[in-house]
Amino acid sequence: MTTIWAGLATGALYSLVAIGYNVVLLASGVVNFANAYLIMIGTFLAYVCLVDWGLPVAAAIPLTGLAVAVIAVVEERIAIRPLLNRQGGHAALITTVGVGTLLGGIAAKVWGTEPVKVPSPFSAEPLTLLGGTIQRNDLVLILLVLALGVGLHLWSRRTLLGLASLATAENRQAAQARGLNVRALGLGAFALAGLIAGLFAVFVAGRTYAHFHLGETLALFGFVAIAIGGSGSQLGGLIGGFAIGLLYAVTARYVGDSYPQIVVFAVFLLILLTRPRGLFGGAAERQV
Repeated sequence: MTTIWAGLATGALYSLVAIGYNVVLLASGVVNFANAYLIMIGTFLAYVCLVDWGLPVAAAIPLTGLAVAVIAVVEERIAIRPLLNRQGGHAALITTVGVGTLLGGIAAKVWGTEPVKVPSPFSAEPLTLLGGTIQRNDLVLILLVLALGVGLHLWSRRTLLGLASLATAENRQAAQARGLNVRALGLGAFALAGLIAGLFAVFVAGRTYAHFHLGETLALFGFVAIAIGGSGSQLGGLIGGFAIGLLYAVTARYVGDSYPQIVVFAVFLLILLTRPRGLFGGAAERQV
């Protein structure tokens, strides 16, 4: 059971990235690859708040969330919006990769290339739960990501603002013609994704440390999570992330440390070949 808990904790990281991808995707039609790098920047900002400034966790978490949200808003205004207005989502997608690379370089320059330990808000004494052991930070991370994913799924399906975001992602021009403020929705989605990345950064760092390469790993497996679960589906991304974490942990435990990535990407390719829209993605309907 300890292996299962470890897999769920790792999967929570990938689910968190997939959730951030889908928040922006559902409102603007863009997969923001830089979202994983925003989480990485958040871990360093959490370190600054907790260690350099000596702030309590209750103050560090909201400050980090707001700071990362501001970075996400700047990204949307400078790097994304001009391209959406002129060339559409494909060009903006490439730009988000560039933004992520830039954030990784800034982190390496400012904080160095060595991993930095961020103090955990919880005791280091592990819990024994259902026959296995798990760190308190990991358990909280799992529960919070589950609550976030389910909550955002319900919000996107049962509120007017959520439905407006879905309409914008489906057809930006048609939504604008219907009177929806697509610019405000897109800006709000980036701000929300950034806020989530910052608020969760303390818990992410409690499992991974703060490191400038963290964004690359999270970006890759977060994309695999939404590809498996289905792009645009919050529940799909949530389940896809946890599935990857479990598959990775079980493979490492029973097959060997050299095989988890091979197995994960083999499953990824299999799903792409058999279910191109993911396990929970539906076929898009068009009226001709």
